[in-house]
Amino acid sequence: MCNSNFTDVVILAGGFGERLWPASTPEFPKQFMAFADGISFLQNAVIRALAVEPSGKILIISRPEICAELTKQVKALKEKLSGHQKKKIENDLYVIAEPCSRHTCPPLLLACKFLELAEKSEHLILVLTSDQVISPLENFVSDCKKAADFAHQGKFVCFAIPPYEPSTGFGYINMGEPLDSENSVLKIESFKEKPDLETAKAYLASGKYAWNSGMFGFSNSLFESEIKKYENEMYKAFKVFDTAEFPKPELLNSIKYIENWQPLNEAYSSVKSIAVDNAVAERTQNAVCVKASFNWDDVGSWDSFEKYFEQGEEEFISVESDGNFVYSDMPVALCGVQDLIVVVKNGKILVMKKGASSSVRNVVKKFKEKQ
Repeated sequence: MCNSNFTDVVILAGGFGERLWPASTPEFPKQFMAFADGISFLQNAVIRALAVEPSGKILIISRPEICAELTKQVKALKEKLSGHQKKKIENDLYVIAEPCSRHTCPPLLLACKFLELAEKSEHLILVLTSDQVISPLENFVSDCKKAADFAHQGKFVCFAIPPYEPSTGFGYINMGEPLDSENSVLKIESFKEKPDLETAKAYLASGKYAWNSGMFGFSNSLFESEIKKYENEMYKAFKVFDTAEFPKPELLNSIKYIENWQPLNEAYSSVKSIAVDNAVAERTQNAVCVKASFNWDDVGSWDSFEKYFEQGEEEFISVESDGNFVYSDMPVALCGVQDLIVVVKNGKILVMKKGASSSVRNVVKKFKEKQ
């Protein structure tokens, strides 16, 4: 091992907020929601980025419509941090607004180009999402060091989550031979799309499959060479950055902010929307995975959100009722009901039986049709 470390961290924070409706909306997606401690998903992602101690930049790439709230939350977090971490945010954290949503691959190529303009050297980039729960932090940092070692060796590194149930909601990684003495870094044989229940049960029983977390590690040179190989039109669209200058950021809520950057607008005007999984991860011959030693949850439903939110009795009145969860900005009374989830936010009410979270997206669709 070469004891590498990621030089830069990219946090993807687009999100349109459908799964935790009505508390999460396109204007206030899940990453802005906070748990009982008052720290949001997004703020926790920034805390993880700081914990990795990158020597370079921390980039948050998002939609312009939500960047005011995003920078407001980063500023609020900054005021709670130690002097060193506070300085890191002030000096090296940038929020970049995409002119339009193009899934996850174009923003990562954007990150590579931006970092190269900041410093013409090799960058080891850690990609995080903005809406997951990860603990303990020290295990996450330790796994990131393993990932950085392999990224330094020219690998495209994924973080594989050992499954604890036959979930049909995640893509899976078929893990191959171990590449380290601890059997914690493995070759990736293949990626599998979200399976049906029987297939998910078979994956779980085999012990050879893990959930794909959506977090990655790679060098800028590897990523760009793979884009050139597999998505050449995208590679050519982003060549506009070859003659660009490093942008001068404005301040939004005292956080460095970049919007309406001419080469970015030009590149995005012609590039297609595609996930990094489809563009690179599933095609590259250099894919490996770190088997996560940390706990991970993408909190993609109200059923999972309840597990992390400590609810006080003062939040609702319960009479002859049991096993209910309430998340509301106004008083709620429950009488003679069991195992309900009640959400009252943003002028809308969701009442559902526990275990019915998969129906929420259909509810959002129907509301859009009515409007």
